[in-house]
Amino acid sequence: MQKCVYQTEWIKNIPLLYQGKVRDVFEIDAERLLIIASDRLSAFDVVLPDPIPGKGEILTQISNFWFEHTAASMPNHCLEGDLAEVLGDSELAARLQQRAVIVMRMKPLPVEAIVRGYIIGSGWKDYQDSGEISGIKLPAGLQLAERLPEPIFTPSTKAVAGDHDMNISFAEMKNQVGVELAQQVRDASLNIYTQAAEYARTRGILIADTKFEFGLDAEGKLRIIDEMLTPDSSRFWPVEGYRPGISPPSYDKQYIRDYLETLDWDKTSPGPTVPAEIIQATTAKYQEAWQRLVD
Repeated sequence: MQKCVYQTEWIKNIPLLYQGKVRDVFEIDAERLLIIASDRLSAFDVVLPDPIPGKGEILTQISNFWFEHTAASMPNHCLEGDLAEVLGDSELAARLQQRAVIVMRMKPLPVEAIVRGYIIGSGWKDYQDSGEISGIKLPAGLQLAERLPEPIFTPSTKAVAGDHDMNISFAEMKNQVGVELAQQVRDASLNIYTQAAEYARTRGILIADTKFEFGLDAEGKLRIIDEMLTPDSSRFWPVEGYRPGISPPSYDKQYIRDYLETLDWDKTSPGPTVPAEIIQATTAKYQEAWQRLVD
């Protein structure tokens, strides 16, 4: 792993276009962007003050694996390119190589595409309140973390840093992006999740749920963008530790969420400082997820 990267303001060779919760986006030219995954950690839509060393490299390598694994069924935003040429600095390129991707410039859709294969998190809370998630009626009597009869598509709003995503119905999504595009996103999301969940199970991981982001390229073609099936955008559970009725152990940032739930914190910015032992344990979980899935 390279040196920890929390901020990227020291990259002066190309202009910073946008800073997300984890990823910083730089402008290469009118058609291409450079995305650098930092080691920042976002929990409850708040960026925490302490980085997870090496996290950006792990997220990038896992995403690249899935982009390649699913490219035949779903086009993505990735492009080939020489990072040293883009940055004009071979030493800087070597430092960022494992956490940087050159991508197409896209028009992002204003919604997040969430697929749930198990009932947990905000979905569990909604189910307890109404028996539904995002307007989808579910069978009565489901337990916490139980596998759903079939995966469900539950979109949400896309929050800016500091705000919270809100679950919406598929009907609301159709109103936002149009019927045909909404159906394309739903079908692609369910298909990718099903493929990925089957593969991950063979590597000892259950993908409880995941979040995808999509965009349109210059020709109006739908592509998957941002990150894909990482511990930041998904809940990964070890097969051997799973049983319904309890919140399973996880390889993702749920571990740090669980710690934050023990604090007297209202889940608004600024986020609390996280103890070193929690940081170290979280780092180990990200690394194990990477090793299980990719190595």
